[in-house]
Amino acid sequence: MFARLSPKITFVALTLSTLLFDQLSKLWAAAVLTPWQMTSYFNDLFRIGYTENRGAFLSLGGTMSESMRDLVFIGLVGVFLLGMIIYVFREKQLTKPMASAWALIVSGGASNWLDRVLNDGAVIDFLNVGIGGLRTGVFNIADMFILAGAGILLYSGWQEERAAKQAEK
Repeated sequence: MFARLSPKITFVALTLSTLLFDQLSKLWAAAVLTPWQMTSYFNDLFRIGYTENRGAFLSLGGTMSESMRDLVFIGLVGVFLLGMIIYVFREKQLTKPMASAWALIVSGGASNWLDRVLNDGAVIDFLNVGIGGLRTGVFNIADMFILAGAGILLYSGWQEERAAKQAEK
């Protein structure tokens, strides 16, 4: 779908489409799932249930005062997201893999940021995976986008470094 688009257009298209997808998944979770009750699937490999997270990853910062959480998770995160968008549009050497990675990170962060703005400071989470007692925290699709984007950036950086070393030989 994005094969013939420039890196910056790819960034915009992927950012908007993944942000919309995540927001729709959260609307579904809020409308269909029973709050605070996890349902198990595939021998408890997957659990799905509506929760709200007022903190960051694994609820870090969830016990801060409401004003401090708003400052950090709405104010600072908003500024950080804006900085990433400015970086993407100013970057002269932007490749499609890098544009895609930044789009996933920005869309995931923006979708969770939007949750906080519209949901009294909370992010809607509804997914959990694991085996036995070894489980992830409860997360959402935006979190998966952020991790995928970070993984792509790391892999692209490793590939570039590897190519540069090969060129030196």
